Amino acid sequence: MSVFMIPEIEPVSSCRTRRSTSSSRKRPSSSGLEGVGGLAIHIIISKLGPSEAAAVACVNKLFKEWASDESLWSSFCAQELNLSSPIDPLGNPSPSFKAAYGAWRQAYGMYPWPLVRRVKNIWGRIRSWLTENFPEVLPTLRKGASEDEIQELENSLKVKLPLPTRVLYRFCDGQDPCSDTSSGSMRKNLCGLIGGYSFYNYLVNVFLLPLNLVIRETKDIVRHLGFTRPKYIVMAASSTNTEKIFFLDCEEGQLFVGTRNLLTNREMMACVPKGLITSVHDSGSGCQQDGMLLWLEEHVRRLETGNIKVRKEGNIRSISLFPEQPPLCSVATTGGVQVRASAVFVPEFSDLLQAAKKYMFAYSIRMCLKPEGCVINGMSFDSCQLYWRHWIIKANENVVEDINGEAVIGQFPLLRPGQKEFVYESCTTSACSPGSVEGSFTFLPGRLADPKGSPFEVEVARFPLLLPDYIF
Repeated sequence: MSVFMIPEIEPVSSCRTRRSTSSSRKRPSSSGLEGVGGLAIHIIISKLGPSEAAAVACVNKLFKEWASDESLWSSFCAQELNLSSPIDPLGNPSPSFKAAYGAWRQAYGMYPWPLVRRVKNIWGRIRSWLTENFPEVLPTLRKGASEDEIQELENSLKVKLPLPTRVLYRFCDGQDPCSDTSSGSMRKNLCGLIGGYSFYNYLVNVFLLPLNLVIRETKDIVRHLGFTRPKYIVMAASSTNTEKIFFLDCEEGQLFVGTRNLLTNREMMACVPKGLITSVHDSGSGCQQDGMLLWLEEHVRRLETGNIKVRKEGNIRSISLFPEQPPLCSVATTGGVQVRASAVFVPEFSDLLQAAKKYMFAYSIRMCLKPEGCVINGMSFDSCQLYWRHWIIKANENVVEDINGEAVIGQFPLLRPGQKEFVYESCTTSACSPGSVEGSFTFLPGRLADPKGSPFEVEVARFPLLLPDYIF
């Protein structure tokens, strides 16, 4: 790996020595830049970058004083490292912003600085979102791995990690399992950073593996798959009893996820657009990005925009991958009943060898009664109950299934104003992408046992079944 040279702030003694040994270099006169004034010089230096400011400090004692101004380095730390206080990479206070900046450059000097800044930004955004929305996950995030620990993984698995993944693990060494005691009984929280979904009795919750588990899980899966040279390593997996496994191709930098045929014929699917992966081992290029970096960056973007959110079921909270916003989530309101619907691709149950049912999708239906209650033909009712469903499933605009039946997953939800959404999940397969699901529910005002009016149909607006660019 090539070494990225850090611009050092030379101590004034070395600057003085260098000036004294050069007979041709003269001290600038007061009629030069020194005569411009401190405020003007501060403005000029503030337009420079940290490297240039470090060079300016070596001109003379006065310039060193100007270039060492704390407000200047506070600005550099804020712009490049998003630091509001002088903190070193270990989280310890530094004596100044200038010292803090130097500590960061020294700690990550072997990596391209733009990549370091990008990775720090990703983890900072993740932690910020978790603090606001899901603080239970924060204790599971491990401190960054050392270079020695990364080297131990590479030696043990005989691989060379892509540069972006190395830097990602320098900032955070994956996750610890999350469990706690609540109300006197052990409860396992679904604290996987990537999150998941559920349908019927199937539950997925994906977390990032720490390096020690990457080694163990990779050696185990390599034996099962029969790889002679393990260029694939396990980076993430479900914490539940499900076989959802994400692999990083250490040579090409792509991230893959196993399908239903993973153990039988090593079938995997790429998780990020291939064309975005560049220079995964070249520290001298302008931009390094591998599958892991792009994957986490896209994940935090979806969290920040609210397209995926934390869901609470009983006492357990988790990140749900069912989309919450249009166009991936449809919303329709009929007679006061609001229905939201969306689907997520399920790679671990997809079978690329089975043409008729190649792709598996889980879908989530969320329904509630608006505060004004059920309003039919100008009449208001304080409840309504579902008793029939109708689904139209399409693939490339062709109807492949037209389903009618009682209830939803064996339930007849009774809706009342002010109650939380009734949520149910199910699944379907599709031979191709894009596809879609739409339909309607039939409700009765009041209750099935005590109807207050005639049945009415509630629209379930079309929601897409799409093979995504990014698979989680």
